[in-house]
Amino acid sequence: MRKWPSATPEALGNLAPVNLESNRASISEAIDAGLLAGAVTLVWQAGEVLQVNELGYRDVEARLPMQRDTMFRIASMTKPVVVAAAMTLVDEGRLGLTDPVAKWLPELSEPRVLADIHGSLEDTVPAERPLTVDDLMTHRSGFAYAFSVPGRLARAYGKLSHRQDQDGWLADLAALPLAHQPGARLTYGVSTDVLGIALSRIEDKPLSQVLSERIFGPLGMPDTGFSVGPTGRQRAATMYQLGGDGSLHHNSMGPAPITDPPLCSGGAGLWSTADDYLRFIRMLLAGGAVDGVRVLSEKSCRTMRTDRLTDQQRQYPFLGMPYWIGRGFGLNLSVVTDPAKSRQLFGPGGKGAFTWPGAYGTWWLADPSADLILLYLIQNHPDMSADAGEAVAGNTSLAKLQGVQPKFVRRTYQALQI
Repeated sequence: MRKWPSATPEALGNLAPVNLESNRASISEAIDAGLLAGAVTLVWQAGEVLQVNELGYRDVEARLPMQRDTMFRIASMTKPVVVAAAMTLVDEGRLGLTDPVAKWLPELSEPRVLADIHGSLEDTVPAERPLTVDDLMTHRSGFAYAFSVPGRLARAYGKLSHRQDQDGWLADLAALPLAHQPGARLTYGVSTDVLGIALSRIEDKPLSQVLSERIFGPLGMPDTGFSVGPTGRQRAATMYQLGGDGSLHHNSMGPAPITDPPLCSGGAGLWSTADDYLRFIRMLLAGGAVDGVRVLSEKSCRTMRTDRLTDQQRQYPFLGMPYWIGRGFGLNLSVVTDPAKSRQLFGPGGKGAFTWPGAYGTWWLADPSADLILLYLIQNHPDMSADAGEAVAGNTSLAKLQGVQPKFVRRTYQALQI
């Protein structure tokens, strides 16, 4: 277990002249009301950790407090990590964004597309062009989640089993039609899982090893992976679910795995800590390198952080939400394109600020205009059938919790006078 210097204002002296204490109020209130077990938050600016909040419990029943090194299921925060690993291969000339994925995934060489998204799975037409790496990185492939499409296709996605190896899972996925033509629009789904399998086959290694060698090892992220190990389980946050009766239900996803699962989900499978993921975000914010260690080229980093949506694609709601107002989408990163418009729905963040949160309440933001990173980590299992849009947007599920994280963000910006 790593040891960190104190991040209290007293210890930082002149490096932390502002009082950030107000940003924890909404979190403490939710914990005191029994709506949230606990949280770890972190504020980093201009090379310094200004604040770490360790609030509530990682396990309420065992009275184990949240700590800075608590390990969290980070869900879709996995996706930018897998994309970054793929971009290291782009930098090496071994992968191109326009490459057809069938080069490594022959199961996807002849995809079919639903003729009617509400219709029969047998009523399909051929794909008008091959699926590309770019399609996977931008969710414009036509792959989906059970909560992002309607009808029979949703039910088919709900039957996909993650309790098998990647080859078996991909074969089952390839038997399903695409929700739309490749490149036509953005549909949130398992595209990054598919990308992870492509990386595994290109490297002829498990995805866990690919990420360790290309991202976690170079950046110094020892607490990030698809399992937590025997000692990590002692630091793992319990997953809670807020029931309709307003009470927290314990351990809704079971104990943390100590060994990697048969299928390492490139879309949602990682565990991490505040300090580990901070290293990853700092790399993206700094243009591909941290503390003299370069992971990505500046060009690849810039590509990840550049909006790629067309004006027409921006008109489609995202999981039922008007998510693209003042925002665009790069390579699995949401990017602020118009701060004034984005602020109305999502709160502060300068032009070029980027993020991609996780459905279990884990959230982060990097704001180049302020050289600022915010991290907010909780473990709250949403009802994805009802709360998908809110969960993916970074708001913790259910109305009583939706204001907690935005208030943390607004109060941090206010205290920093940004």
